[in-house]
Amino acid sequence: MKKLHIKNVSKTFDNEPILDDITIELNKGELVSLLGASGSGKTTLFNVISGLMEPDSGQVILDGEDITGTSGHIAYMLQKDLLMPHKTIIDNVALPLIIKENNVAGGLFPFARNKKEARQIAVPYFADFGLEGTQNKYPHQLSGGMRQRAALLRTYMFSKDIALLDEPFSALDTLTKGEMHRWYLDVMDKINLSTLFITHDIDEAILLSDRIYLLSGKPGTIKDEIVIREPKPRSADFMLTDAFLQYKRLILSKL
Repeated sequence: MKKLHIKNVSKTFDNEPILDDITIELNKGELVSLLGASGSGKTTLFNVISGLMEPDSGQVILDGEDITGTSGHIAYMLQKDLLMPHKTIIDNVALPLIIKENNVAGGLFPFARNKKEARQIAVPYFADFGLEGTQNKYPHQLSGGMRQRAALLRTYMFSKDIALLDEPFSALDTLTKGEMHRWYLDVMDKINLSTLFITHDIDEAILLSDRIYLLSGKPGTIKDEIVIREPKPRSADFMLTDAFLQYKRLILSKL
């Protein structure tokens, strides 16, 4: 089932083309990666999808509805967790339920009239996200991996069962990143979340993705689409297999 359809999107800044005729799709329950070098327009594309920026041409279609140029429909998580240091984890996570306008065609969760209501809605999801016992802690009291979990839960609270993630694991050490990969795929499966994922890391894209769009050039264009057919979850040992190396060679040859 098609969840998100980015159709023929182009964008120019100061007469310089940034995106050229981008068309991609995200099906329900998929993790699809956008893989490309810096400057290929990945973040600009996310700004267009989330409604922070309007394209010069093209459409953003969510569940069959044209949402081009409107915000409040799709959650967007940047590289840094951006948790508010003076707020507890529960209040960081519940914040979208309070600030989201009631008339937005929002996500899975109702608009909360106050902090107490928002907390009540958010608390049951702490177990799914491996955050039990952290509700009343502050961001500085959590590890980097746990902070990212909290930021991802906050993203989910805003979302309509879809998330845009811009290199969310890039600042983590290798061992923590591997743990977060396995955890995130498990969470996606539990809550039936669909994810569009920006990365510069070819290994990460192969390990996590159902499909990979290769974005390259200036302006950025979709160079190719790679389908990863190996079953998930894929362990770190998969990176030592011939199948993994074949995918990596294919991607490098096209980039």
